[in-house]
Amino acid sequence: MKDLKHLKYFEDLLEDINNDLVRQAQAEGKLALGYTCFHAPEVLMNLDNCFSVRLRAPHTESLEMSTYYMANNSCEYARALLERAIEGSLSFLDAMIGVDVCEANNRAIENMEILKTQGEDKHNFFFSNLDIPYSDDEDCVLHLTEQVTRKILKPLHERYGVDISDAKVREAVALHNEVCRIITELAEYKKPELPSITGYEFHVITLCTYVCPKWLIIDKLRETLEEVKNRKPDSKKFYRVRVALVGSEIDDPNVIRLIEDAGAFVVVDRFCFGSLPGRQEIILNDEEDAVKQICRQNLMVTRCPRQCAKHCVDRRYDDVARLVKEFNADGAIYEQMKFCTYWSYERTMASHIMPEEYDVITLSIDRPYIVGNSGQLRTRIQAFVESLEIKKLHHKKEGK
Repeated sequence: MKDLKHLKYFEDLLEDINNDLVRQAQAEGKLALGYTCFHAPEVLMNLDNCFSVRLRAPHTESLEMSTYYMANNSCEYARALLERAIEGSLSFLDAMIGVDVCEANNRAIENMEILKTQGEDKHNFFFSNLDIPYSDDEDCVLHLTEQVTRKILKPLHERYGVDISDAKVREAVALHNEVCRIITELAEYKKPELPSITGYEFHVITLCTYVCPKWLIIDKLRETLEEVKNRKPDSKKFYRVRVALVGSEIDDPNVIRLIEDAGAFVVVDRFCFGSLPGRQEIILNDEEDAVKQICRQNLMVTRCPRQCAKHCVDRRYDDVARLVKEFNADGAIYEQMKFCTYWSYERTMASHIMPEEYDVITLSIDRPYIVGNSGQLRTRIQAFVESLEIKKLHHKKEGK
């Protein structure tokens, strides 16, 4: 296929946390709010003159300083963020929104606060740490609403004069939803046998919507959608099998590139930093407070294994099976960051439940934060591709 016009532009934006659009927005007087997890409602960090930056640590090499403050068997993503903070790479932020979801992220942000990595000159800077419930009933909704109101909205208003009115919240939702609609429509072009967008390209574009001010990137998103609509697919498949990719943080597009180079087209992404659930529209009514509705939907759509109520667990497996069918995937890859407590349980259980109860062939892998050119991972994916091809030949022989 012909290269996407803006792909290099999108790739360049992912080279640095403090990218060109972040710097442009701050030069215009906007406030950059860093956050690490879907459980902090992203749209509430895009009110008035604020914009959200979901934190990554591209080109991570040494983790020596962060390992000194954290255990060497803790999540590399959390350690990488702390490493960058100690280096001063996160000092451009105006606030840090954390969540009490996993011990590694908690410890990383706690150390940032203790070490004063934000610098001494940002007197209005604040850290917050949201207490996230484990389920999604109305008591949980009320709890999360209280948390985001007291720990995000109130400090923004009191320290920076941010307009946190219901009208401003709904304005932020409107822009958020337009971005979500574009990403959702782009995903549709992965469904045909001859798709007009690759999983790598899709992930690069999706990632940019997490790390850039949305109003500065929306025009190129719209233009790219029109380009994909009219893009002529290759005459032959560029892949051998189609897979759903499920799991923890993937903020490095090279993970997708490695998988697709091994012959597996990532046709649907159900992982942190992916399009599902992070790029689903927020539907608001006019009768109820917008913040409360946002919190309810955030708890309803999350597929994080931290949510341990039985209906949440069942919903995660059902959802993956539904996506495999909807996107005509041949199997699923469950991946986790090394040492991730929640996803290690989820991945282990799914490796049995998905093939035995849902007839979805599943590859289960754990990986370092920065995959690079992992020969071991490539070999495992190639073997998985071959197993899926054997299954397809077997079904064809039986006339299924």
